[in-house]
Amino acid sequence: MKYKTFILFVISTGCIRFAVAQQTTQTAYHVSHEEIVQRYRDMAKLDSTARNTVFKMTVLAHWQPNGNSFWYRNNLKDNAGEYVLIDAVKGTRQISPTIPTTDTLPVALNPRSRPRWDRNARRDSLSPDKQWIASVRDYNVVIRPVNSDAPIPFTSDGTKEKPYGQLTWSPDSKYVVGYKIDPREDKEVYYVLSSQPNTTRGVLKSQHYAQPGDEFTSYEMYVFSLSTKTPLKVNTEKYDFLGSPSLRWRKDDNRYFSYEKADRGHQRFRVIEVDAETGSTRNIIDEKTNTFIYEQKIFTAYLPETNEIIWASEKDGWRHLYLVDGLKGAVKNPITAGQWVVREIDSIDEKKREVWFRAGGMNTGEDPYNVHYYRIGFDGKKLVRLTTANGNHTVNFSPDRKYYIDTYSRPDVPPVSELHSTADGKLIAVLEKADITAYLATGIRLPEVFVAKGRDGKTDIWGVICRPRNFDPAQQYPVIENIYAGPQDAFVPKNFMLYGEMQSMAELGFIVVQCDGMGTSNRSKAFHDVCWKNLADAGFADRILWMKAVAAKYPYADITRVGVYGTSAGGQNAAGALLWHPEFYKAAVSAAGCHDNRIDKQWWNEQWMGYPVGKHYDEQSNITNAGKLQGSLLLIVGEADTNVPPESTYRLTDALIKANKTYDFLMVPGMGHGDGGPYGRKKKRDFFVKHLLGVDPPDRNVNEIESLTRN
Repeated sequence: MKYKTFILFVISTGCIRFAVAQQTTQTAYHVSHEEIVQRYRDMAKLDSTARNTVFKMTVLAHWQPNGNSFWYRNNLKDNAGEYVLIDAVKGTRQISPTIPTTDTLPVALNPRSRPRWDRNARRDSLSPDKQWIASVRDYNVVIRPVNSDAPIPFTSDGTKEKPYGQLTWSPDSKYVVGYKIDPREDKEVYYVLSSQPNTTRGVLKSQHYAQPGDEFTSYEMYVFSLSTKTPLKVNTEKYDFLGSPSLRWRKDDNRYFSYEKADRGHQRFRVIEVDAETGSTRNIIDEKTNTFIYEQKIFTAYLPETNEIIWASEKDGWRHLYLVDGLKGAVKNPITAGQWVVREIDSIDEKKREVWFRAGGMNTGEDPYNVHYYRIGFDGKKLVRLTTANGNHTVNFSPDRKYYIDTYSRPDVPPVSELHSTADGKLIAVLEKADITAYLATGIRLPEVFVAKGRDGKTDIWGVICRPRNFDPAQQYPVIENIYAGPQDAFVPKNFMLYGEMQSMAELGFIVVQCDGMGTSNRSKAFHDVCWKNLADAGFADRILWMKAVAAKYPYADITRVGVYGTSAGGQNAAGALLWHPEFYKAAVSAAGCHDNRIDKQWWNEQWMGYPVGKHYDEQSNITNAGKLQGSLLLIVGEADTNVPPESTYRLTDALIKANKTYDFLMVPGMGHGDGGPYGRKKKRDFFVKHLLGVDPPDRNVNEIESLTRN
């Protein structure tokens, strides 16, 4: 290790003071071919020996019929096991070699399931009072008594091209709601299976696949009243996005029903109420935004007894819950509020008027992505914290919800499982603490959770760092980023990180990192909005600053040699790193990438890039910008990818050739969406060894690979 001596000038209380400090200097980490072959051997051995070395990570409770006791099994070393019987009242435990008697299964608290759109076509529909049948004949609506063959025609303008359909009765059997439908069939995308058995020809496959800008089937809403025997067109726009709506009738007055509508482009969401007698409508909820409303995170729970709705919205800049008066069409009160995020709604107790939910970011100084569990009154009062420990939590309740088991961990902290009382959250007993003794005996270093400021100088960016087992802090190691910047979620692990690809890759002589930049989910609305019509951004400004902060704290992280890899949206990001930020990223492995958001699936890309398809789609395309490539690029694609069409990668290769760019390419015959499988992962590691360490990887065609396999 070398040192430099330098002088610090420190200004303090009006005086200049001098200080002498030493700064370590590192030498760039390089290995010979023989040394890298040995590292591959050691990595392969660790891949095997690290398995099944962590015990007591989870508690899967089997509750006894009395609801006051349960048992679970601990898997131990050498495939041994033990059964633990817990008295939940006393918090005591007994160890048994056999399974205690029980006739119940584990119970988990699951999110409330609630369909928003009705995608199931109906042609014949029996009324709730079983007196009438509504059906479609020759593309038109007819209704007849059950005991009669004399139908009453309600429409006559339906055609094969624009038929009526999707018929639904009101609960009181007085009305039928249906639609005049303008059908659109998804266009097809194609791929060829090149290496099928028993044929010398490639096999052409196709699938229906909607891409951004494609048309949807639209639905024009009508009400058919048995009293008037005439159709009534509802005073509302065509329903032209995501199928036909699911209807909810007022319990106390079947004259009214409501449905939800998310407009195409994801900038408006409404709960619309219809007067079935007049066809008039009103908006009970009407949310608009200049960016996007995350359609998959829209939550509404309808409370028919009180005509109320519990609604999740980011309208104040954070995802929170609101209590809505369904009759007045106004928010009665916020249920939750603050600079934190409601992550999931677990259940709603209408009698006690309580919401049970998960949230992140409520605890100051803690990773805001950590999930905690809570319950709160509909009035926003009496918040109960069910989890308090600094970590990411998973809670499972007893069948009667009198008790719950809380298991929490962090990437660098092994799991702890505790038994609590649901009434007040009180700890009854610590059930298990994960045993990682054998895991640490392999020499593996636990990952480090690292936080640094993002592009605005204020927002914390969270990530993890994986180091090789025997790294020398006097040397500088290349950095490889595992990237996935899809806006649908956040992706850095928050639970205890067992040995996986990042640590395995680090064993070859890399610092491997992962972080969530701006534009990903589970933070504030402003944090998420960075992605809007801006997927090429991919949080790179935050990621680069984060890695620079890592290098500032740990000089052995060499950010002059940075690689990046990712799959799917991460494949798009990895290739984009060399197009948009070649001053920082030097090598990339891009697998199954969505390299142009016009080629990928409609629902995902329009959510973030907007509708209609504009010039920003073209401007941010990796294909359009292929001529900007600098650095070393490996593209991987499975020829049978039905998620992201393979031509997304093929078109990028075409553009790179036309731009006279050099790149590596791997197509895996018969493989679907993914990172190339075992062979692709080998190629990825070899690629980084060659381009970041500057040494040839093992030759897999001669005795080197045989020696590697034997060891």
